[in-house]
Amino acid sequence: MTPNRTSLARQALVKSVEVREEAGFNDRTPLCVYEVCRRLKVEVRFVDVSMEGIYYRAKPPRIMLSALRPLPRRAFTCAHELGHHVFGHGSTIDELKQEPRGGMCIPNEFLVDAFAGYLLAPKIAVCKAFVLRNWDPQSALPHQVYTVACSLGMGYETLATHLAYGLKMITPARAAELNKCGLPKIRQVLLGQTTSNPLIIADIHYLQPTVDAEVGTDLFLPAGALSESDGLELVGDLGGGRQFLAKRPGIFRVQTPNTPWAVMVRVSRKEYVGLCEYRHLEPEEGDDDE
Repeated sequence: MTPNRTSLARQALVKSVEVREEAGFNDRTPLCVYEVCRRLKVEVRFVDVSMEGIYYRAKPPRIMLSALRPLPRRAFTCAHELGHHVFGHGSTIDELKQEPRGGMCIPNEFLVDAFAGYLLAPKIAVCKAFVLRNWDPQSALPHQVYTVACSLGMGYETLATHLAYGLKMITPARAAELNKCGLPKIRQVLLGQTTSNPLIIADIHYLQPTVDAEVGTDLFLPAGALSESDGLELVGDLGGGRQFLAKRPGIFRVQTPNTPWAVMVRVSRKEYVGLCEYRHLEPEEGDDDE
């Protein structure tokens, strides 16, 4: 008998809690999925292939992610492939697809999609993210939901879908309403202009110690934020924040004077190919990323 979605979701939730505990993370704060993989001794590599990802069951186990996909999508796919690993599935190849939980339910794929959502965004962490900002998921504006998505290291549509189907915090109709507002419109609202650059928001309630970006990404940081390196170029002050542009690879500290707020911004090369842990290094002459 094929398990139903409720049974699969329950399995995914339980396993996500186990994995967080094994990797040393609680269920109240966001995490970096690449750090989880490192602690579980799962190798992660970015490849120049048009796909979502590959899980290769071997010694050591390996995950390969498309360097061509948006950063939040790569993080979700990494969590998805990690799901294949922790559930003991065989090697898999995941083709390009839309946001998760749509269409026919393939049990193993639904299971690891649900696992990825719960791993990146457990209910307590999501509730905390909204409460800290005094926002209600049912009435939050799209750019506010996007801010929470950035704080959790996941995509906007992925979070909206997870809020409806995984966490039951909003209705499916509300998720559909949120998903009608695309990222270009959200970037225009926040930055006051149209741009094709990816955008990451790290406000004063951002709880992760690091922000992962790549060259060419805009960052919307708290008002008065200062970068200790020219790797992040100040673009200008906006209502309620300050815009920076990631100019080159590296790890850069940003802080706001006279406050405890600070974060390390890890900038990778654009569409970097190679082992995950080397993505922030400047390329050397003749470097082939191997």
